Amino acid sequence: MSGTTGPHAGRDLITAYVTGDTTLPADAEWALEAHLENCAPCRRHVAEAVATHTPTVNTLLDRVWAEVAATAHDLPAPVRSPLLRAVRRWAPPSQLPWLLMSVLVVLSALGIDMLARERDVPSLVLLLAPVVPLLGVAAAWSQRLDPMGELTATTPRAGLRMVLRRTAVVLGVVIPVLAVAGGIVGVSPALCLLPCLAFTVGTLALGTVTGLRRAAALLGSAWAVGAIVPSLATARLSVLLAPESLPVWGLAVTVSALAITVRARAFTTLPGTELP
Repeated sequence: MSGTTGPHAGRDLITAYVTGDTTLPADAEWALEAHLENCAPCRRHVAEAVATHTPTVNTLLDRVWAEVAATAHDLPAPVRSPLLRAVRRWAPPSQLPWLLMSVLVVLSALGIDMLARERDVPSLVLLLAPVVPLLGVAAAWSQRLDPMGELTATTPRAGLRMVLRRTAVVLGVVIPVLAVAGGIVGVSPALCLLPCLAFTVGTLALGTVTGLRRAAALLGSAWAVGAIVPSLATARLSVLLAPESLPVWGLAVTVSALAITVRARAFTTLPGTELP
């Protein structure tokens, strides 16, 4: 769905988007904005729809830019740090609070484990390891969490590549913290990190169908009900975190990665498209 040859967004969809139709699903908005990145005809149709259905928007933008030009004294200073520029290309500032929250969850679980060392209870670090990255993954592509989401959707790097980059940032932050926390409480690194990777890749795979926020919520809730609560209630670690379960987690990673490969276009596929 790129260039001028593939399917294009329907005029009704574009009109609903431009006029702010509240019945338009959020996933449809997201898919349309991702599609606009590579489709000049659809961008032109959006501009035409704005001029036709919401002419006041153009008037408002002209007035705002005039006021900005009149009141601005100096241009914003460019970002000079190559490292900071690289970080901003990989993850938006809006993702930082979610990464910090993930780290705090791991550190809190580590503190509880150290206080409960004399008791025969499952490691909270191990129980939370699979779902800790989901906070950051859910924020990897969500306009409700990213104030610049509308602009991001029109950039050349939007879509699956952007999601994968932002997810890599999440794993790059969470995995070292989990590895250190697991080592402190004596948890097997494989049991900490392989389920973590499986849930992360699984969220991306399920997100091609439901959206990342819903996928993270569904998988996180399922893990809490199926493993965390029973383990804490019975003081026995779930069989899903036994060493014998490692091949299952490895298989889950493989299947989820294949699903992402097959469903890669879902991040830029529009519902209700039509041929030009």
